[in-house]
Amino acid sequence: MVQLYNLHPFGSQQVVPCKLEPERFCGGGRDALFVAAGCKVEAFAVAGQELCQPRCAFSTLGRVLCLAYSEAGDYLAAIEEKNKATFLRAYVNWRSKRTENCRVYNIVPVEISFCVGYVALMSDLEVLIVKLESDPKTGESVNYQPLKINNPMKQTEGISNETLQLDSDDFVICQKPVELLGEKSSQSGVSVTLESTGLDDKTIKYYHVQHLLYKRFAPDISSLVLSDDIKLHSLQLLPIYQTGSPTTDRKKLSQEKELLSLFCFFSLPHVGYLYMVVKSVELMSVYQYPEKSQQAVLTPQFLHVITSNNLQCFTVRCSAAAAREEDPYVDTTLKACPPVSMDVCALRIQLFIGLKAICHFKNHIILLTKADPEAIPERREPPKRLLSRKGTNVKFKTPPVAEAGWNLYIVDTISPVQLYKEMVDYSNTYKTAKTQSCIHLLSEAHLLVRAALMDASQLEPGEKAELLEAFKESCGHLGDCYSRLDTQYSHLALPYYKMSGLSMAEVLTRADWPLEDGSQKYERGLIFYINHSLDENLDEELSEELAAKVVQMFHMAEPKQLPHILCSPSMKNINPVTAMNYLSKLDTSGFSSILVTLTKAAMALKMGDLDRHRNEMKSHPEMKLVCGFILEPRLLIQQRRGQIIPTELAVQLKDTQPGLLVASVLGLQKNNKIGIEEADSFFKVLCGKDKDTIPQLLVDLWEAQLVAGLPDVVLQELFFKLTSQYIWRLSKMQPPDTIPLRTSEDLINACSHYGLIYPWVNVLISSDSLADKSYTEDLSKLQILQVADYHVCYAFVQKLLKSLICGPSFDIASIIPFLEPLSEDTIAGLSVHVLCRTRLKEYEQCIDTLLERCPEAIIPYANHELKEENRTLWWKKLLPELCHRVKCGGEKGQLYLSSLKGNILYLFEGRHLNNFRSIAKGGLFVSSCSTLEETRTGVWRPELSSRSATY
Repeated sequence: MVQLYNLHPFGSQQVVPCKLEPERFCGGGRDALFVAAGCKVEAFAVAGQELCQPRCAFSTLGRVLCLAYSEAGDYLAAIEEKNKATFLRAYVNWRSKRTENCRVYNIVPVEISFCVGYVALMSDLEVLIVKLESDPKTGESVNYQPLKINNPMKQTEGISNETLQLDSDDFVICQKPVELLGEKSSQSGVSVTLESTGLDDKTIKYYHVQHLLYKRFAPDISSLVLSDDIKLHSLQLLPIYQTGSPTTDRKKLSQEKELLSLFCFFSLPHVGYLYMVVKSVELMSVYQYPEKSQQAVLTPQFLHVITSNNLQCFTVRCSAAAAREEDPYVDTTLKACPPVSMDVCALRIQLFIGLKAICHFKNHIILLTKADPEAIPERREPPKRLLSRKGTNVKFKTPPVAEAGWNLYIVDTISPVQLYKEMVDYSNTYKTAKTQSCIHLLSEAHLLVRAALMDASQLEPGEKAELLEAFKESCGHLGDCYSRLDTQYSHLALPYYKMSGLSMAEVLTRADWPLEDGSQKYERGLIFYINHSLDENLDEELSEELAAKVVQMFHMAEPKQLPHILCSPSMKNINPVTAMNYLSKLDTSGFSSILVTLTKAAMALKMGDLDRHRNEMKSHPEMKLVCGFILEPRLLIQQRRGQIIPTELAVQLKDTQPGLLVASVLGLQKNNKIGIEEADSFFKVLCGKDKDTIPQLLVDLWEAQLVAGLPDVVLQELFFKLTSQYIWRLSKMQPPDTIPLRTSEDLINACSHYGLIYPWVNVLISSDSLADKSYTEDLSKLQILQVADYHVCYAFVQKLLKSLICGPSFDIASIIPFLEPLSEDTIAGLSVHVLCRTRLKEYEQCIDTLLERCPEAIIPYANHELKEENRTLWWKKLLPELCHRVKCGGEKGQLYLSSLKGNILYLFEGRHLNNFRSIAKGGLFVSSCSTLEETRTGVWRPELSSRSATY
């Protein structure tokens, strides 16, 4: 029997704020309550007398049949059912979740799309795109601060927190439309947090979320009527990959892909939006639908949209945007692509009744149609108005008829090449009208083929070859359009023609478009293409007929360009008489007259009219002619198939005006119109010399470069070239092949790099009475070049024909092997070797050499070289050696005695008395005087004898 007492054991009660109808619940230790409903579990914090607070919520993989909490391990166990299978799962990390922790705190997603780390979320009127990034380095977590919204859309929208809590059935709340791109999108108030679904929460530290785009739409309230179906639909991320080189893996061919660009599409019932979200986030295209759309699907080539009864196709700009990401040279003189900003166009509309859904698979469009029975309302629904009470609910009565039939269609899209051909055929209707419609339609065809080529993984080898051919053909058509029509983008004719692979002759053949009156007009696009192509020195030679056509075109369109056009290697076959006739019609006033004159002189040479050639060359001073060659270097130098070819005019100047030729090439170098190696090759080819033979004209150029004072970066190389050439000629006794343009005196007076010849070197040169004049000239140039700077004196570079090393730390020993061809048996070789040894500070060896080979040069040598710290060599080396050789006699005894006299006279200079005193005490001076007395050839002044007696 149960005893009943009127005592109240319950102190209080709390209402658990469950969002769904509970199906299972259990306690979680001392402070938690778990409630399961369907495939979701909510956890609540139950502590003390406070209200029950939501703690976290998480989803399960199946419907929860039973819940149990384990004190050991602090985990929640659940028996779940999914697809008629039963599972037991344990949730161990539920405490790590914060209160009301959800993957997305201010948007309710209705659609989601993800692709290679990018995630797009969409609610009824909001879109959010984020990117999940990981740290490329291993071992350390990324030090990213959590996203903090300092001002999360706060009151900026003019809506208070109280307003947000109002029942939507009572009021219609409209927020302002917002678009935030890049980093600014993190200020949207929508925060995304990362949570780990595995046992290891540490990996989450290596990731962070980057916000890319947030866009919020406002419903159309222009008619003060709101419709329940004004919602976003068809969220989609479309990637375009950059296909790498294919690798063969046994039976199948795999391709490595790298994301090139990513596009996001979403749509309202009447407007679609296409964004590019890689590298930069920008709106690319806006699509206006003629009817209310139900669903849309984006492909690399088209956007397919369904309405209630129509399937419509729009062009997209994804391939144009991806092309610019793939190739930085797009929109230059080399390559081009239709602009992303080009208007989209709609293709044919296909009728289907009862369209409900659409999807895309390869080249198939799958459609679901269903004819709905008409819904008959019992009474008309009143319109929903702003800030007004909601009207009475409407109930629809469906007539009891059998359910309508449905169909699932697979619509095959035609191949890109076939559609491309139809577009090209259709564009021919605009060809004669010369409108922008022709360019637009051909641009659409071009983008269609380009988009198909970007998805090469779906193509067979034959299809790819066919697409490539169509791609080149489309470039040719676009080149024709831009060359024919006078637009601000006429310059695009050049890159499109280049991409087409058409030769200049083929383009000129296509460019014959007579006007209605039979006259011919050439638009600037074609002129720009031909002018630029001829200026590039292509390896294509036009026929005489086509060359004459080009001259006629420029005579009509840009006559001032005629001299430049005629100098192109591609115009080699032009009839000189025809060219001379057009040149004679030009206005030669102003500076351009020099260029016209030189072009006429070149044409006169082709005609064989030397008198006219000479008259033209005499009509301007030489310096102005140099300026003319600088304006058009191809008058002298042309390149064909990578080879430098001197012109007929250059050959003529070599024989008649070599100074003008050298000055002109030097002017080209100073104006960066020709490189140093090109100039060297030019003179070698011009003079018919091989690589190892240096013509005198090239030596003249090097000397002119020194006189002109070229930058220091090539100065040492010039020293090396000239020194090597001088030594080679001296060693081979080889005279110049032409008369040098400058003498040694000219170089000394005009160039600071050449200095005065040392007196002792002059003595050496004068001792060789059999030297040839040109031989002596080279010797003089070599010597004055070397004495100009002691660095250059020995500056044979460590590597032959490459550079001339100059500096205090120069290793002179490296020059010795290069001096071997220059024998010391000749005066030339002797002077060079003594110069080098002197700079090596081998003074004693030099003294011995000069005493043996040329005693008359020893005193001038000593006066010039034995100075300052080297003066002691006078007393320790030179004087004793002379005394010894005088005493020995021989055929050179008189020369040695004369040198000894000069040496002794030098000793009596007042500043050297101290040195002389030490010599006299040692008896050396007495023996020297005895030697002189014995030879009886010296007459001594009394004052010298008395001074010696004093010592």
